[in-house]
Amino acid sequence: MDAKADEEFSEFMQGRWAQLVRLGYGLTGDLQLAEDLAQTAFARAYASWSRVRKADDPDAYVRRIVVNANRDRFRKTRVSELLTDSMPNLAASADRRDDRAVLIEALLQLSYGQRAAVVLRYWLDMSETQTAAVLGCSVGNVKSQAARGLAKLRASVALEGGVL
Repeated sequence: MDAKADEEFSEFMQGRWAQLVRLGYGLTGDLQLAEDLAQTAFARAYASWSRVRKADDPDAYVRRIVVNANRDRFRKTRVSELLTDSMPNLAASADRRDDRAVLIEALLQLSYGQRAAVVLRYWLDMSETQTAAVLGCSVGNVKSQAARGLAKLRASVALEGGVL
């Protein structure tokens, strides 16, 4: 890559880093994993920068890389469950940090597709068409996954305090 392309990529990355980390955090609930996903996305985008910058929407291109990288990570790890005899006592808190932690925990209970649709649509405020492009599916699939995900979140015991 020449110096001009390197500089162009560097500006692109600096302008999108926070948004991709936010997307990764919404998908994983873990800041370190979110940063790893963003770094992976930018490494892959850098390797094919000539193709990325020619894309209709380079932002959608790297968001899709994040979603796919998370999907790959998700497929490689088993989701463990901790079974207990009693329900956890989750008192509603006015502290926004606690609300965010509860919301992330509830998001992690959704299936991968539902979580991705909800995070892209409502956390990153993307349209249904943009979300469908990132996920590589139809707009109808985005609508159904998001609706099911929101229904599960609304029924979640953890969110009973009114986070949603």
